[in-house]
Amino acid sequence: METVLFATHALLPEGWAKNVRLTFSSSGKIKAISVAAKAQASDERTEILVPGMANLHCHAFQRAMAGLAERAGPGDDSFWTWRETMYQIAENIDPEALSAIAAMAYMDMLESGFTSVGEFHYIHHAPDGTPYDNPAEMATQVIEAAAQTGIGQTLLPVFYAQGGFEGGALSPRQKRFGHALDSFVALMSALQTQYPQTQLGIAPHSLRAASPEQLTALINAFPQGPVHIHIAEQTREVKDCRQHLGAPPVRWLLDHMDVDERWCLVHATHMDDYEIRDLARSGAVAGLCPITEANLGDGFFPARKFLQQNGRFGIGSDSCVRIDLAEELRLLDYGQRLQSQSRTPLAHPHASSGRTLFDQALKGGAQALAQKSGALAVGMRADMVTLDMTHPALATRTGDLWLDGWLYGAGRSPVRDVYAKGKKVVENGCHGARESIENAFIAILKRVLA
Repeated sequence: METVLFATHALLPEGWAKNVRLTFSSSGKIKAISVAAKAQASDERTEILVPGMANLHCHAFQRAMAGLAERAGPGDDSFWTWRETMYQIAENIDPEALSAIAAMAYMDMLESGFTSVGEFHYIHHAPDGTPYDNPAEMATQVIEAAAQTGIGQTLLPVFYAQGGFEGGALSPRQKRFGHALDSFVALMSALQTQYPQTQLGIAPHSLRAASPEQLTALINAFPQGPVHIHIAEQTREVKDCRQHLGAPPVRWLLDHMDVDERWCLVHATHMDDYEIRDLARSGAVAGLCPITEANLGDGFFPARKFLQQNGRFGIGSDSCVRIDLAEELRLLDYGQRLQSQSRTPLAHPHASSGRTLFDQALKGGAQALAQKSGALAVGMRADMVTLDMTHPALATRTGDLWLDGWLYGAGRSPVRDVYAKGKKVVENGCHGARESIENAFIAILKRVLA
């Protein structure tokens, strides 16, 4: 069965086009695109159509703790104090809870305009570290939550083997995250067998959670597919890495691993000029999560220097403290404006900031997740977002100003309909299963946060 969507205006790879008919199949792939076409009576109709965005970095279970780590402690608060709250919540997450929480997070992403997600999944075992009978039990829950909501997914099981750069044992609260290399290989094998259609990658958690020897063995065991890693997120991490490995994290990784287009370096906040240059040259994607990075007080990613050297980036929701595509891009830009004390520091010359950031994030996100998405083109997955032309932030505008209006001027979201893999999962701004997913989420919170 084929569906045809007629858009008065559509953002194609070559730019904005008028009167565009897109034909997509039941398998969710775009089969044909006609420009300057005439609408047929059976066509679905919309005014503004743009590609769906990849959310390249997500810990779905952390959606349960949004807003619960904002109380000041007795001393300076940081990522390391926030982590204690995260551990407390993680202890109470069982398979049923993870399924409900992930579905809520993914539904919120779809309503925001994200159409795929990279799930950086690290709750593997029972709270005491005992493996489930099915080693893929917890991974199953996020896979099924993606299927329930309709969002595309790249699953990135986390390899977490040590408690710090010094190579110590995992703490009691970290044991449910942990794997030896052989058990991690068994997990990946189980996932490949049980879910052959799921796009898989690997996620060595960080340089502090995997030794150089373990990281090398892991990359050798999985020579294909995405590789995501947290890196250089906090200044303490950079200091500890220098002390134990002899170089800052990004420098060490670039010097010791074959970092290329399959890699996504999540955060990479603290880099010197040479690291910025060499990361950009590698072709890897910087996975930026401005809302979470701001929430944790991590610092500013050097986006201006990175993009000037043709660096690639995508955006993600990370801790899911707030899920908002427009705000991720806006906050990324505003942080650079505040630092540089200038306007439009990330825009191409004579170009719109919104269009520049949107295009870059589309390309980087699709690359990082190894997804055939991120563009309205034949052969790509039919991941598409329609915008409400009557929204006050978009009315009377045209072309790139629609993107600027959405990203910078809209309080209420102008996202109207969202198609993921060719299926309309959001209509008039609301996911089709919102009531049931939201009710299940609230019921689970009453137990998890009790």
